[in-house]
Amino acid sequence: MGKPNAVEAVLFDLDGTLMDHEAAASRAVVRSLPGFDPEHVARRWHELTEITMNRYLAGKLGFTEQRLLRITTLADELGVGPWDADRAAAWMTEYQRRYREAWRAYPDARPVLEELERRALLLGVITNGDAAQQRAKVQRIGLGSHLPYVVASSEAGAAKPDPAIFRRACAGLGLAPHAVAYVGDRLHTDALAAASAGLHGVWLDRPGGTRVEADGDAGPEAPQVHRITTLADLSDLFSRF
Repeated sequence: MGKPNAVEAVLFDLDGTLMDHEAAASRAVVRSLPGFDPEHVARRWHELTEITMNRYLAGKLGFTEQRLLRITTLADELGVGPWDADRAAAWMTEYQRRYREAWRAYPDARPVLEELERRALLLGVITNGDAAQQRAKVQRIGLGSHLPYVVASSEAGAAKPDPAIFRRACAGLGLAPHAVAYVGDRLHTDALAAASAGLHGVWLDRPGGTRVEADGDAGPEAPQVHRITTLADLSDLFSRF
């Protein structure tokens, strides 16, 4: 882009940024637990997912363990529990099938990736979670050819918001952090964490998004991040870097 510190690569969060995870998970859990208030089931499922995933990322639960804990907790709350491990595992297998079938990229994802490719920028993903599942998502939603570089917390040995995962991703590209932009839908876990690691943090504040409330507000000492409401805004944003 002609500037000494120009962005040479753009890395993205996956769930909630490129893929509509919330819609897929809501559809899958409501269909897997018929007969209950769908809004309550979906809302509580997302809350339990947040809680158990945070425990998994902190090393307090295994990947399969956190999955099963979600449904055994929800089943008990709905009055259809307690469920033993076999019943929970069977339910989760069916839920995962429905969840995979509902994976979709956001409409603004592919166009912006194609635009960034035309600018000869390196593209990739930094994501928390199981590497095999996250790579499968990238392929399933049709973005695999645009995103050859995927760094997942299960392989990196660190999870967002730890600056280590951002710096390892940059090192893997052979770039200094200041030459990389990171785009994510969570203010703290994505944008502010990336900025703290030396990258250009970009907060994707989608209309109607729910992840800001989970992360809280930025404090007065927080590093500067860029706010956009659609991935289509990225092209204009880069002119400001």
